[in-house]
Amino acid sequence: MSSGWGLNGGPSRCFPFWQELLACYVVNTSKDDDSGKAKCIPAMEDYYECLHHKKEEARVRAIQTALRKKMAEDPREDTPTASQMRSLGLLDLTDEEKNIKRSKYLPSIKSNGAY
Repeated sequence: MSSGWGLNGGPSRCFPFWQELLACYVVNTSKDDDSGKAKCIPAMEDYYECLHHKKEEARVRAIQTALRKKMAEDPREDTPTASQMRSLGLLDLTDEEKNIKRSKYLPSIKSNGAY
């Protein structure tokens, strides 16, 4: 918020930009002459970008579009499947292959009398 108080009671993330914009207006304008507002356009753009992230979103969209285009033009031959990415090759292995040792203090199926 431009009041300077964030949701957690401290200063909000955009408050420094608001202070910079306000200081620019105070220095460059007066009651009779508003012609100095043009000098504050960069400060105003920074403040609006902090609030709305429009430029950042446009950059991310452009990067994602370029990446998707590049991947469509030149697909990898050894691309892992979704199941390979999820399991990382660990789910199909036995405990010995994973090098996992069972604790003797934690209950197991055998100690519960299921076998």
